[in-house]
Amino acid sequence: MATLIDGTAIARTLREEAAAEAGVLRAEGIVPGLAVIVAGDDPASAVYVRNKTRACSEAGVHHETITLSRDVTTAEVSASVEALNRRPDIHGILVQLPLPRGVETAAILDRVSPLKDVDGFHAENVGLLVQKRPRFVPCTPAGIMEMLKRSGIAVAGRRAVVLGRSDIVGKPMALLLLHADATVTICHSRTPDLAAVTRQADILVAAIGRPGFVRAEHVSPGAVVIDVGINRIESRETAVELLDASRLRAFEAKGHAVVGDVHQPSVSGVASALTPVPGGVGPLTIAMLVRNTVLAARLARAC
Repeated sequence: MATLIDGTAIARTLREEAAAEAGVLRAEGIVPGLAVIVAGDDPASAVYVRNKTRACSEAGVHHETITLSRDVTTAEVSASVEALNRRPDIHGILVQLPLPRGVETAAILDRVSPLKDVDGFHAENVGLLVQKRPRFVPCTPAGIMEMLKRSGIAVAGRRAVVLGRSDIVGKPMALLLLHADATVTICHSRTPDLAAVTRQADILVAAIGRPGFVRAEHVSPGAVVIDVGINRIESRETAVELLDASRLRAFEAKGHAVVGDVHQPSVSGVASALTPVPGGVGPLTIAMLVRNTVLAARLARAC
């Protein structure tokens, strides 16, 4: 059976390290500050924001949430971003995605100052990452690299396959693995004979947003499988297919569950290591956001 990688424990260590660095900055009179812009009333976004603000509080990072209506315009969101860009006490700006329909996401992300872009989505920061001189790295891929390093999983010289090509996870994940000297393949919806490609992976990263998609036949024996998916399921039929007995009982009590992109019951019998959902990649994403915010404060001090 695959070893389950404890993302919660690794994230705790990362947050403690960020808190220590924040303490050094506070002793110099600088309180790292994060502002989160939330537009609309997406339930998942509300949960993410609560988790992020809790992590900031624990690390001694000042945080604010700017809440906008679901009817907000691109111009109104832009105005909020610009106001935060001008505030010296706010070192990091996070625009919670997805934005409401009609708001131009790319235009909003481009408005965030590259020096406050703690999500690492601004074109300037993406370019720096491509050139292997990163400033801010997108939090989920950065967290995965920390997970691999702190779990003693070698990357250099290994074959990595990234399933998904999003700007948020897939593309930066592939770049980070490439910079760490892995041989990298990116798969997506147009990849023919997908399982034949993913079975070549020593390290398989699944980030496609499809519940339980990756099965045993997609995984090479002994591979390390990183499950980035966070999918809410409410169908009992789907729950029976994807959950083990203990999680199925919890589903029956709640009426819903969160699952990843990997079918854990089948893949755990093939892989050497696997990240659970929940408790795997998710906590690391939040820890890296705190770390990026502290980094932004340190960079502001140096300016």
